[in-house]
Amino acid sequence: MNNPDSAQHSHAQPLTVSGTVIGLDIGGTKTRGVRFENGMPVRDESAGSSNVQNVSREQAAANLRELFGKIGGGHVDQVYAGAGGIDTDEDAQALADLIAPHAPGAHITVVHDSRLLLAAGGASTGVAVIAGTGSAAWGKNDAGQEARAGGWGYLLGDEGSGYWLGREAVRHSLRRMNQGLEPDQLSRALLDSVGVEEPGKLIALFHSPDTGRRYWAQQARLVVEAADSGDETSMALVKQAGRDLADLAEQTIRQLGLEGPVILGSGLGMNVPRLQEAFKAKLAESGITDVRILQQDPVFGVPRLVAEQRP
Repeated sequence: MNNPDSAQHSHAQPLTVSGTVIGLDIGGTKTRGVRFENGMPVRDESAGSSNVQNVSREQAAANLRELFGKIGGGHVDQVYAGAGGIDTDEDAQALADLIAPHAPGAHITVVHDSRLLLAAGGASTGVAVIAGTGSAAWGKNDAGQEARAGGWGYLLGDEGSGYWLGREAVRHSLRRMNQGLEPDQLSRALLDSVGVEEPGKLIALFHSPDTGRRYWAQQARLVVEAADSGDETSMALVKQAGRDLADLAEQTIRQLGLEGPVILGSGLGMNVPRLQEAFKAKLAESGITDVRILQQDPVFGVPRLVAEQRP
């Protein structure tokens, strides 16, 4: 871990893992798989998404087959998978059923991907906030109680996410068009990126089956770049994203009676300092000061989770 205080809230007993464990971090764009032997990573590979909310069941199965072709083989004791959209036992079982053929005899655990994030932050209790293509917060306290906020998906929420930032850039461009204003810095960057000449064409493109959640989430980088160059609209959007993510964290903290830590991760959360500062500032207004930015990818939280589930 690069963060010296990252483990200060972890349990005191050593976390040891024996045997072969495959950790999966199943995102909307890709599936990351790491093979751990006695707690040490020995192979690290990726394939396409195997999240059935993002790809067909057939495509998910094909991507898992590709990934296990790279990191499977031999005896596997356990597969521990984190994925977005795991909201019910049925969701978890459906994904476990897809994984099972690739790891015969292995114990398979499927959890919401925010749980990986908390463990990768070196914490056994606290709140993890995902800020990637989508957004969500999940936490656990010492009594073992769990709580969530957000994670409703892009049609109902995902505030502060990459998709939210991309969509807001589109909305901003359309509002300027309605007001009879020329495209500004952010609008021009967006039009160039998606390959249309004027804002009115964004409407059909946005609703086209050829563009989806991931496509628009990828446009978030335009907002971040424009903010870093001083564009006031973009700065306001990135700040709002940070504050919205902090709201998710605060809701979860209050439900669990915690003071922290809050760990911010995923693509936007780990890589956008302006968003991180807005996130921290909003939480500080509520007296929440133990806030950490994840320093390693969530899949590396798997050995801790496996060790903690054993008596």
